[in-house]
Amino acid sequence: MSDVAANVISSIENLNRNYICALDSLSMQAWLDCFSRRGTYTFIAEENERRGFPIAFMLDDCYERLQDRVTQVDEIQDDSTEHYTTRHFTQLTSIVPLGENTFHANYNFSIYYTQKDNNQTKILCVGRYQDIIAIDQETALFVQRKAVTDTNVLPRYIAYPV
Repeated sequence: MSDVAANVISSIENLNRNYICALDSLSMQAWLDCFSRRGTYTFIAEENERRGFPIAFMLDDCYERLQDRVTQVDEIQDDSTEHYTTRHFTQLTSIVPLGENTFHANYNFSIYYTQKDNNQTKILCVGRYQDIIAIDQETALFVQRKAVTDTNVLPRYIAYPV
């Protein structure tokens, strides 16, 4: 990352902070605002990723599907989901320029969840984000955010993006 300018690092860190704050406050419109109009989101197990299996927990392969995810969380599953709150912790591990104001960034993540009915906090998942980020005049947006979790079996049904 030493070859990456401080303003690029700051823009990427601000984007990641906006993303995790949106999810931790369950502000799905703010989550959507983190993606470019050509943005995609994938949440997949490491084993499936490593083996090239396209089986994911969540696969939003175009911006319209990201919009559908927002509608799903905000309007459809409100009365049909066991709700929980999350706390995301991330660590930036690398940024690589791809050219034309586009960067590949990697983060490690750990996500905790608290069930609303019993207030017990547990680990939801740990893994890494593999991102492609476009920066335009110091505004960064995800072109791709891929969350790769270290395990195939999660402790609960995943209702929200990670």
